[in-house]
Amino acid sequence: MQLPIPDRETAGRELAKALAAYREREKLVVLALPRGGLPVAAEIARELGGELDLMTVRKLGMPGQKEVAMGAIASGGARVLNEQMLGSDLITEKALEEVTEAEQRELERREQVYRGSHPWPDLAGATVILVDDGLATGATMRAALKGLKPYKPRETVVAVPVAPEEPLIELRKRADEVVCLETPSNFRGIGQWYVSFDQVSDEEVEEILGEFWGRGG
Repeated sequence: MQLPIPDRETAGRELAKALAAYREREKLVVLALPRGGLPVAAEIARELGGELDLMTVRKLGMPGQKEVAMGAIASGGARVLNEQMLGSDLITEKALEEVTEAEQRELERREQVYRGSHPWPDLAGATVILVDDGLATGATMRAALKGLKPYKPRETVVAVPVAPEEPLIELRKRADEVVCLETPSNFRGIGQWYVSFDQVSDEEVEEILGEFWGRGG
């Protein structure tokens, strides 16, 4: 895939081609990391005929530098931490817990807004493809993989259009397969590799889910 990527939908269609071998899976669930991962995952679910759902995650931003991840949390109470950063003088146990509590509240708010009464998918024995619009540190994806374990999927696949190589090395130890279309050097952020990288709104999330879940919106 040529960089920069036009938009998330294009990324999803290109990933679907790379994931074509999974089209014949009997029980296929495509889990998006909202919000940015949802337009990507929707294209994959359409192309492969899979069920679309959400794995809500939140980055734990470092105090004073929220864009820097000191860890992440995911649906079901999973938390992963960047152990290398926890030795920083800026990150006390109190600060970590305060950030975790705040992000947990936001995670629960988003789950209520997006999911409402829609039931959590049956993942036991399923092939689960976890999708985001890109990776920087990989913390949120590691949290998502950890959150999946209690549900006992048959296999887990990580699918992203773009990421640096370093976090992919760690994810390959945790997932059955990792599919990443581009691993450019000089990686400063996901948005630099897209032409269009506008924030995905709650309304867009509800519209996409409405298509797959058969509700208005």
